[in-house]
Amino acid sequence: MTSTSLAPRRWWAIMPIVFITYSLAYLDRANYGFASAAGINRDLGISPALSSLIGALFFLGYFFFQLPGAVYAERRSVRTLVFASLVLWGGCAALTGVVTNIPSLMAIRFVLGVVEAAVMPAMLIFISNWFTKSERSRANTFLILGNPVTVLWMSVVSGYLVHAFGWRHMFIAEGAPAVIWAVCWWCLVRDKPAQASWLSDEEKRALDAAMRAEQAAIKPVRNYAEAFRTPAVMLLSAQYFCWSIGVYGFVLWLPSIVKNGSSLGMVETGWLSALPYLAATIAMLAASWASDKLDNRRAFVWPFLLVGALAFAGSYALGSTHFWFSYALLVVAGAAMYAPYGPFFAIVPELLPKNVAGGAMALINSMGALGSFVGSYVVGYLNGATGSPAASYAFMSAALVVSVALTLAVKPPREATPAYATPIHGK
Repeated sequence: MTSTSLAPRRWWAIMPIVFITYSLAYLDRANYGFASAAGINRDLGISPALSSLIGALFFLGYFFFQLPGAVYAERRSVRTLVFASLVLWGGCAALTGVVTNIPSLMAIRFVLGVVEAAVMPAMLIFISNWFTKSERSRANTFLILGNPVTVLWMSVVSGYLVHAFGWRHMFIAEGAPAVIWAVCWWCLVRDKPAQASWLSDEEKRALDAAMRAEQAAIKPVRNYAEAFRTPAVMLLSAQYFCWSIGVYGFVLWLPSIVKNGSSLGMVETGWLSALPYLAATIAMLAASWASDKLDNRRAFVWPFLLVGALAFAGSYALGSTHFWFSYALLVVAGAAMYAPYGPFFAIVPELLPKNVAGGAMALINSMGALGSFVGSYVVGYLNGATGSPAASYAFMSAALVVSVALTLAVKPPREATPAYATPIHGK
């Protein structure tokens, strides 16, 4: 039995739910950049340096609570954890629209990071419960597509909301859907195939056999401590830290970069901020399909990151006097930075057994959160301190170059574990 004949209805039953859930998480973390461009700093008396810190505080909360959430999801229930997270982060996001002082805003941004922290590793664990090795890059991509696709439409919608109602109503309107979706999540999701009433007994047995065969081919690892000490996990953690500097420096401050570099209003800024994410969506789908087709992960990570580094370097070289050329390179950089996500998060479940893979992905993602904090803070600070995005382009370019080198240092899964000889690969 090939992977494509293993209960194909899983894709239609699972992927839309996964996509919507992560989309809502990303909506409520990325819209702060629009509030910053729309006057929240002026209204609350926030300095440029403090604005950078507030924008980045989300990632500190996100960093500290990744691993506990992943352990709970791995050992207990993804369904319960994500339900609680949806309700809490939707509430926090909406509360951002009613803050009247800086300490309240800082507290809400930090707590928002805490309650969203477990979502990414939990969803990766969820996918690994439902999809085989030869499907996982594409499944991961449908999860992470919630990121660029959300920012794509959010950039347009937020531009209109801010223009028509102001930043406060934007936060409230964009926080409520997560609370409503929590009910849908609870009704629709089951943690594992064995619990799903819409799968036949034969389909459940076939999936279980495929998953067991994959686990049998991976070298056993006793516990998290042993897993975290493996060279691949340490290298991937450092790599994701550097990669995330570029991604979140870009995501959080792109609206401000576009608005400050042009004479456009918020609606036009929203449309221009959306275009890189359209390109990113196309690039992610192509990279994940090719990665699964060729059974190669690393070759679909580092080349894209190198292209992103070169695009940022080109924007830096152009300076602030060539806005449209610089903007075109930002579109390239955005697409290149997003393209490798599916292959990247398929690496760990192919290197480590199920008992520790979730925790390892949480550790890697938490280092990404720390890189996101550094990227969003430093990029915002450099933009404010220099009055130009040029220095931040150089910073993000350098971070991506380091991530390329670290990716090349990771031993490919094919070298780390024996090649599969089971039918699930369709060979």
